[in-house]
Amino acid sequence: MSSRKSTAQFNVAEAKARFSELVRKAMSGEEVVIARDNRPVLRLVPVETPRTSRRRPGSAKGQVWMATDFDETPAHFRDYA
Repeated sequence: MSSRKSTAQFNVAEAKARFSELVRKAMSGEEVVIARDNRPVLRLVPVETPRTSRRRPGSAKGQVWMATDFDETPAHFRDYA
């Protein structure tokens, strides 16, 4: 299996018309190339790699709580447990 990213090439006029879509593509990791006269002239890339997929352990410390009776079966469910 290849780890190569897909490349999409757009001419300048098409890139102008579809700019928001191309930004989303670039932010999701797809390589977006803008061409003039079918010659690549620039590559649209994010300034930083998106961090949405990486969590920092402990980042929610003190923000999450659990009720003291969390593990107890509610009274109206005891017949089913």
